[in-house]
Amino acid sequence: MGICDGKVVIITGAGRGVGRGHAIEFARQGAKVVVNDLGGEADGTGADRTPAQHVVEEIRAMGGEAVSNGDDVSDWEGSQRLVNTAIESFGELHVVVNNAGILRDRMLTNMTEHEWDSVIKVHLKGTFAPARWASAYWREQFKAGTPVEGAAIINTSSTSGLFGNQGQTNYGAAKAGIGSFTIIASQELARFGVTVNAISPGARTRMTESLGFSRKPEDAAEFDSGHADNIAPTVVWLGSNEPAARAVTGRIFLVNGGNINCMEGWEAGPGVSKHDRWDPAELTDVIPGLVEQAAENVMVARQKERAARRAAQQAE
Repeated sequence: MGICDGKVVIITGAGRGVGRGHAIEFARQGAKVVVNDLGGEADGTGADRTPAQHVVEEIRAMGGEAVSNGDDVSDWEGSQRLVNTAIESFGELHVVVNNAGILRDRMLTNMTEHEWDSVIKVHLKGTFAPARWASAYWREQFKAGTPVEGAAIINTSSTSGLFGNQGQTNYGAAKAGIGSFTIIASQELARFGVTVNAISPGARTRMTESLGFSRKPEDAAEFDSGHADNIAPTVVWLGSNEPAARAVTGRIFLVNGGNINCMEGWEAGPGVSKHDRWDPAELTDVIPGLVEQAAENVMVARQKERAARRAAQQAE
């Protein structure tokens, strides 16, 4: 028994890392899980059903119920088959967690069309397509008079999309798009009783290991703030049977270690109004002043803070 008892959950990219953590925790909390994973490399190449099947076997060893699925979530028919797998295996579907992703980092001046297209496809279309088929299913249930209680979509954004990160125009653009997708979808699906939220996870995975993200502590008894499993509790709660979770929708949460922040989104900063059409030349006396008054973009401010700390350390 747990807070997800009886739920049927699809998790994409669940063979390893953060997705695996989601699958195990959902099962621990009583959910029946469809473990989706192509089993490719971090850049999306290759395929191997073994990781997904291992997670299924781990869940079954716990006494839970799970099936594997190897469909490509960025493929239209593949995503439909994925949703059908849940319904055919367990009779219904309550939650979709869009977690699958790849990395093909490159500076803009060197990025190829394929590197752009592949990342946008896996992340952005790979979020849209499963969500589309699941929401169509929930709409039909609603129209038939048997709405699915506790229906939820939980997407995966990133600080690269929310704040920016050099070398990731493709990945960041996709993740920013997922943030907007989440807010709009939450508005559209509210009338069917579906909540839509997103997380921006910070964890040590195949996709972040090259960045030296949060090294594993030497003392096994110490809390490992970078462990991928730390992300799951927030996602599981958002997809749970808890009544309070049904009131949370259209939100993006930063999640890492034991930290959870609720993002507040874009906000209009300093402004000016002429109450008439501007002449372009006039703006020389306007726009620089607005920029000077405005808070810096978060990532730029952080970079300056880090540079200042390094300079202070070198001066000591």
